[in-house]
This record gives sequence, structure tokens and C-alpha cells, in this order.
Amino acid sequence: MPDHLILDWPTERICILRLNRPEAYNALNRKLTEELRSAVADLPSSDARVMILTAEGKGFCAGADLKERKLMSDDEKYAHNRALNALADGIAALPICTVVALNGTAMGGGVEMSLACDIRFAAAGIGLGLTEARIGAIPGAGGTQRLPRLIGTARALEMMYSGEPISSEQAERWGLVNATVPADRLMDHTMAFAEVVARRSRRTARHLKTAVYTGLERDLAAGLEIERQAIVEVLASDDYKEGLAAFAERREPEFG
Repeated sequence: MPDHLILDWPTERICILRLNRPEAYNALNRKLTEELRSAVADLPSSDARVMILTAEGKGFCAGADLKERKLMSDDEKYAHNRALNALADGIAALPICTVVALNGTAMGGGVEMSLACDIRFAAAGIGLGLTEARIGAIPGAGGTQRLPRLIGTARALEMMYSGEPISSEQAERWGLVNATVPADRLMDHTMAFAEVVARRSRRTARHLKTAVYTGLERDLAAGLEIERQAIVEVLASDDYKEGLAAFAERREPEFG
């Protein structure tokens, strides 16, 4: 059986994870879910500074594989849902920049995976939706929590109550995606961003990500204290010393 996930390393600092079930619109069956979880778990110990998530074929991800789900017991359905939760949480917890390139339609769990990423770029003219209401369900891999935090409660509920997808252009206006790009330029756009980030300090990225996401869950005073604590470590770091030296010498820094 072919792998449901393709790992590509265009540089030693950029890892691309490509969903590879194009015949099923990259629906998340148990095998693909576990391959993704394993690949994500390996990234912190690698040299990666950027992870790009994208897919083969016309669609990005149709969500959970409902054909497989139909054959599961209730316990198996719950176990698969917990695995999808763990996948999204694993992506969100990565100490590096995570980017999704939405090359095609994204529904349900496909959108929830993208919500766990830091940056979302989408092909123009595709649809994105949390469509669980269509089958009498609710988003179960973080969508009810991450989407309102990103685009606001009312808009998130509009999407989830109706179960109807929105266009990538509407998603950009609402802040669900950072930018829409013609499909034939999507990966070039994504790689250009990734190459910039890959030149930055991995240590700094970890501190930045922790400060932003942890601070969002606290009040302003607590968030500012998190920032102050991070700055203490950053200012004493070898990367900051290298950054200052490179600035003085008018060259690109070489971060460890």
C-alpha cells in the first residue's frame, strides 16, 4: 500500500508534508492520520525551521474519511476523533513556523488542521468550510475553539451552524487565510515566505510563538510579563549576539 503522506525536504530547514490520497480528496483515514502524527512528532528533533502542509491532487482535505467512519464502532469513531485532536494539537505545539498551502477544497478536519498552523495561504477560488452540521455533527478537532479565536465568534458560528463553505477570497477578508494566490503560484508564494523564515533564528521563533499564543489566553498584563521573561533569555542568547555582529558587519546572520 503506498504511503498516504509524502515528506519532501527542499532544503535542510524546510519540510513539506504532502497529503497523498488524491483519489479520496485526501480524506483523513486512520492510516493518513497516524502518518501525519508521526511526521509532525519527528520535526522538533530535526533541523526544520519551517513546516509546510499541503496536498496532492485537486483537493486539500475533505476532512475525516466518512466511508471509513461508517464502518467503525462507536469506540473506534471516538478513538479516531481523539487521534485527529492529537494531530491538530501536535501541529499547534510545534516550536517552529507552520504554514499550510491550501491547494484545493478544505472541509471539516482539513480546515481544522489548517487552523492549527500559524500561517494559511490558499489558492484562489477554492472553498473552505466546517461542514459537520450537514451530517449532524460538530467540529471535533479544535474547530469550535480555534476558529472563533481567529475570525470572531459570530462569523465562526455562521460557518458552523450552516455547514456551508466560504470562498478563499471571503476567508481572506475574514482573516481565516493570510492571502489568496493563483493556484499555479501557490507553492512559489509559500516557499518564498518559508525561505525568509528559514533564515531566522529557530530559538527566536520558539520564544515568539510561545509569547504570542500563551499571551492570547491571558490578560494583557500577564501577556506582557510573558514577553518580558522571553526577552531576558533572548537578549542573552548566542543568536542575538550573532545578530548584532552581523548588523555591525553588514552581512546576513548565521543563526545556530
